[in-house]
Amino acid sequence: VQLQASGGGLVQAGDSLRLSCVDSGRTFTNYAKGWFRQAPGKEREFVAAIGWRGQSTHIADSVKGRFTISRDNAKNTVDLQMNNLKSEDTAVYFCTAATKPYISAQSLIRFQGSWGQGTLVTVSS
Repeated sequence: VQLQASGGGLVQAGDSLRLSCVDSGRTFTNYAKGWFRQAPGKEREFVAAIGWRGQSTHIADSVKGRFTISRDNAKNTVDLQMNNLKSEDTAVYFCTAATKPYISAQSLIRFQGSWGQGTLVTVSS
C-alpha cells in the first residue's frame, strides 16, 4: 500500500470533515493525486483531483462548491475538505496518484493508479 487515507467518521448532515492521504514508502510529489469514493452497492466514482504542482484542480459536479482538494508536497499529503455533507456523500473514500508524472488534474481519471485502504465517511440525515 503506497497511499494511506484517513479522517473518515460518522457525522451529521451539514457537518464538515477533512480527509488526508499520505504517501507511504514511495513518494508521489510529481504526480497528480485525487480522491474517489464508492458507496454501498454502487461503482466507484470520481470526486476530486489536483495537479502535480497543485495549480489545477478538477472537482466532480456532485460535490462542487462543497468539497475542495489541496496538497502539500513537502509533507507528501493530499487533503479533501468536505463541507455541508449530505447523506449521499456516505461512502468509502480512496485516494490515488496518477500512473505517470506531470499530468493535469483533469487527466487523473484516465491515468488513475492503484488504490490503498480507504476511509469510511458516514453522513446521517
